[in-house]
Amino acid sequence: MSENLQRLFRERGPVKTIGVIGMGYVGIPAAVLFADAPEFDFVYGFQRDSKNSGYKIGMLNAGESPLKGEEPGLEDLIWKVVREQKFVCTADFSKIRECDAVTLAIQTPFADPKDLIPDFTPLTDGIRNVGHYLTPGTLVVLESTITPGTTMGMAREILEEESGLVAGVDFGLAHAPERVMVGRLLQNIREYDRIVGGIDDVCTTRAGELYGPILTKGELILMSATAAEVTKTAENTFRDLQIAAVNELALYCEAMGINVYDVRTGVASLKGEGVTRAILWPGAGVGGHCLTKDTYHLERGVQVVAAEPPDYPEGRESLFLLARGINDFMPSHMLKLTKDALARVGKDILGAKIAVLGWAFLNNSGDARNTPSEMYRDLCLGEGADVVVHDPYVLTYPGVPILQDADAVLDGADVVAILTGHSQYRELDPVRCCGMTGQAYPVVVDGRNIADPDAWIAAGFVYKGIGRGDKNGHPLV
Repeated sequence: MSENLQRLFRERGPVKTIGVIGMGYVGIPAAVLFADAPEFDFVYGFQRDSKNSGYKIGMLNAGESPLKGEEPGLEDLIWKVVREQKFVCTADFSKIRECDAVTLAIQTPFADPKDLIPDFTPLTDGIRNVGHYLTPGTLVVLESTITPGTTMGMAREILEEESGLVAGVDFGLAHAPERVMVGRLLQNIREYDRIVGGIDDVCTTRAGELYGPILTKGELILMSATAAEVTKTAENTFRDLQIAAVNELALYCEAMGINVYDVRTGVASLKGEGVTRAILWPGAGVGGHCLTKDTYHLERGVQVVAAEPPDYPEGRESLFLLARGINDFMPSHMLKLTKDALARVGKDILGAKIAVLGWAFLNNSGDARNTPSEMYRDLCLGEGADVVVHDPYVLTYPGVPILQDADAVLDGADVVAILTGHSQYRELDPVRCCGMTGQAYPVVVDGRNIADPDAWIAAGFVYKGIGRGDKNGHPLV
């Protein structure tokens, strides 16, 4: 079968025109990097002209980035490839017919993680659009993080149904998962190794030819499509597991009255002779689009792909799901620290004004997807508190007023809760903040270890910090 596809690729020649579906944190940097590569002639960025995201089309075609936060080099590169007429954003999906390769970078959330059923609706819509306009010899690559088995299963079936063509015979199909972090999108795509897995060797090779030109330091790692799917979900699951481990350690250190960051430094110091002890940072919770869902994709994938359940201790919860639960718990722990601090000065959370600093899930970013700040806010509101939110990068959020005036948020606050490690918050003057609150004993709850405990305590605050058992019981000043 692959002989026919190989012939079609050979007749079409090298990939020259590329389509990228999904103009978000993954699709935009990928599209402009493709467009900037001399090996490629032209790139279409496909974006639905919807009420919520249609504005991206005009901004991108004007050379502007619709992404908020600090993204070094991105806006300059968008402007460059637009000016050189190598990139256009469009809602006309019929242009897929002109493409030698099409990539899809569309979110894949879970409506309810408990049932392990992903909401693939946006992704399947995108796949159907591709299938409807697919021509022989085109390569289709899924970049979205997906449940293992999706490329060989659902994606293949929809593409064949819509196009009347056969994957591996008439068109190529592969999975090349994104590996980017907000704040360094271009750098990550260029420098990280790229996992590429096709449904057969011919598809894998063609996909490698697509991604090779945009790598500067990174190398291609070739494998099967299902192995690529597991690689992506597993690497995020392991990172989530590492965060859960240090979050649990932080809770232990609080209970024992010691500083988790001292312990972390000691553990991380073991290096040499091939021995390292990688340890991440505790915090107020894990947010973003990836870590909050990819464990569920991996768990679901075992059900989809495996012929029989894995051999695992009977009655034991999945280690990965347990880790997810710990990280989801951290905003609740922030609430406990808040209530405990208020109780120290004879106050109740009912009626208290809480100033939430940071709505983005990541420092110096405008990305608020699955932000733990939302859970903390909801918990505080449920306790009868008055919650006001500040973020310098997140300008709007459905149903939540976000203020950019920090003074207005701090004015009269009983509690200052730091949920995001924005650089701006590291520069706060605790004496001035105390004066802004107007409280005799205002509370600061540090969920990101960016407030110097001694300075804030000396300024008159009641301090609580995640993992700061050495400071959380300090004498009142």
